Amino acid sequence: MTKNISIILLLLFSKFCVFAQNKEKLFEQSYTLLNSMIENENNYSFKKAVFSAENAYLEDSLDTLSINKKIKFLNNLSQSLIKERFLAYVERDKEKVNKWASVFEVMHDTIPVNINDKIYKYEPFGYDFNDTFGHNKRENLFVSKLLETRKGNCHSLPYLYKILAEELGVEANLALAPNHVYIKHRNIKNGWYNTELTSGMFPIDSWIMASGFVHIDAITNGVYMKALNNKESIALVLIDLADNYNAKYPNNDGTFVLKCCETAIKTYPNFATALILRAETRYNQIEKIQDKAKHDLEFKNLEKEYAHIHQIGYRNMPEDMYLNWLVTLKTERDKYENKNLNTFTKQK
Repeated sequence: MTKNISIILLLLFSKFCVFAQNKEKLFEQSYTLLNSMIENENNYSFKKAVFSAENAYLEDSLDTLSINKKIKFLNNLSQSLIKERFLAYVERDKEKVNKWASVFEVMHDTIPVNINDKIYKYEPFGYDFNDTFGHNKRENLFVSKLLETRKGNCHSLPYLYKILAEELGVEANLALAPNHVYIKHRNIKNGWYNTELTSGMFPIDSWIMASGFVHIDAITNGVYMKALNNKESIALVLIDLADNYNAKYPNNDGTFVLKCCETAIKTYPNFATALILRAETRYNQIEKIQDKAKHDLEFKNLEKEYAHIHQIGYRNMPEDMYLNWLVTLKTERDKYENKNLNTFTKQK
């Protein structure tokens, strides 16, 4: 009887181990996909990249059919707006600007929708100030959560904007500020300008500088305010994947996280978030080294990494100060809004 119980327990343990390994394989599969997008631009798809990282964390439970259905609806709505609108913009890149305008309207405007001769009111996406950084629930950062609840943050909102723009066949450049992601566009008339998805406006650069945590070296070195190319955007998703892995397996040995960091840094050398995560992961590994001489040597090398992060201009911004800074866009809109932009002015 005891022998039979032991066999049953062994079988159950074996099945548990196989299940756990399969869950971890999802992260490896996502890494392979993201890395292939960096190595071969023909494999690039920001939409696939984002949802593969989310699906790995969700243990392959992501409802991709529902997600694609929602994205298709938003894409169709954007296309209908393109046909209906006339922009106060006459430059030769008007078609591209019109597509950006339609995505922006879908993200931020209430829109009447005619379905079978019945008018419905489409409600825009909103900002969710609850657990903004995903500390309590990682899914609060996910685009899939945004599509389900229609509430997001400075991570999921610009990600969805980029996905929708690319569904229409136009690019959208992600850009970074302290603890923040936004969109940068460039058109013939205005040059580079900012699109802020958390507030639905187009802030001037001085708003970002007003945070008090953007050192001039950070701008010069592309840490902040740089229009990221597609490969650099995939680097952001790689760090999302690494953070998802840490959240799912908090006691991991750091091997997978460092692999994600190294690939992201190779693609985007001054990606401060990746540099910091690599340094923090190495610190945890070094703390476990028993040999004092090796420990001290590794720690000195780590100090050089932290010094480099400071040298390129990164400064830590406390989370409460970030939220206060974010609110200034609405409380001081007249001060920070780009009044020269009529790019998204709709005329009937």
